[in-house]
Amino acid sequence: MKRSGHADLPLHNGRVPPWLATRMAKIGGAIVEAIILEFGQEEVLQRISDPLWFQSLGSVMGMDWHSSGITTSVMGALKRSVNPMANELGIYICGGRGKHSRKTPEELLQIGDRTGIDGALMSEYSRLSAKVDNTAIQDGFQIYLHNFIVTDKGQWSVVQQGMNGITGYARRYHWHSEQLRSFIDEPHTMVCGVNQGEILNLVAKEAKKSQAGILKLSAETPDRVMKEARQIRLPGHHEVTFRDVDIKRLGSVLAVAHDSGVSGFEDLLLTQGLGPRTLQSLTLISEVIYGTPSRFSDPARFSFAHGGKDGHPFPVPLKVYDQSIDVLRKAVDKAKIDQSDKLKAIKKLSEAAKRIEKDFVPDPNAFEKVMEREHRNSKLWGGRTVFDDRKRKGPQQLDLFNQ
Repeated sequence: MKRSGHADLPLHNGRVPPWLATRMAKIGGAIVEAIILEFGQEEVLQRISDPLWFQSLGSVMGMDWHSSGITTSVMGALKRSVNPMANELGIYICGGRGKHSRKTPEELLQIGDRTGIDGALMSEYSRLSAKVDNTAIQDGFQIYLHNFIVTDKGQWSVVQQGMNGITGYARRYHWHSEQLRSFIDEPHTMVCGVNQGEILNLVAKEAKKSQAGILKLSAETPDRVMKEARQIRLPGHHEVTFRDVDIKRLGSVLAVAHDSGVSGFEDLLLTQGLGPRTLQSLTLISEVIYGTPSRFSDPARFSFAHGGKDGHPFPVPLKVYDQSIDVLRKAVDKAKIDQSDKLKAIKKLSEAAKRIEKDFVPDPNAFEKVMEREHRNSKLWGGRTVFDDRKRKGPQQLDLFNQ
């Protein structure tokens, strides 16, 4: 069993408004399709099991870049967009929050009937992964969300989240079925997060005697501290600051978008009405599709694609968001027809950013300049936040947090 890690996130109440929920589903579905077309189903599972990539995906989709709400909203959006295409893509998303998580075994059995995979075995893996993180490892976080992502070949990943009301943080756990060994003997190749004191870890190698003692109903109580391979804990502050962003990487993205001397993606440049601001978003989307793990160490950078629903780092530019969806959707559809030229133009954006970054010397005031430009042009680009909804009369908010 490979447990890819977990991330600690500030608890954040709120709901995803309809105007953002529909766009999240569209762009999330297109990104998953692009990854499958380029790399295959297994790559989707690998990406989802990476805590920082997952956070970067949520940031690109316009969610609050550091909050616990990314988990429920991203998985809810992906479930809505991917499952209608599941027969074509060969990937299914089960479960969700609360009562939806308890439907996971039933959903997996149904998928087993349709695809021929062992739905009962997948259901067992689903329950065991939840039990390990909720019971065998007692770290103060109570699981309230569980998503099981499975392919028609029987490969799977798990994204689940627990809450600690005392510390004000949620903890997201990521699992991947690669190299399955055992659920009770060191199932975690990496456990990440900030040490919050001693915890009970009954699946650690050192706990074997304790396991045996428990089975014999002995009174022995194991007391183990989890090994922390690395820390993935996002800051409690809600705004995006220059300290949260690799300014050299952000600067190279802006250079690709705004420097007319950068070439190599003429197909995109010829798209009617496509300007530098949409290229900025598409370059960050390109990184989410093609970037290697080291590219996601600063997930806040990806919020410069489509902002955040609470206005951090800036209001969601709906006109830019819609054009990003349209360009990516057309690229994916074209890739299905012409496999020799699939997503070529989108890929070149991230390649150009990486190429520029090697020798790029960022303007020390670049962060302030881009923030000023985004806020100055917010109305022009259809900028919107959830706070604007309070001033409007409209439909009820769509609760992606409960899916």
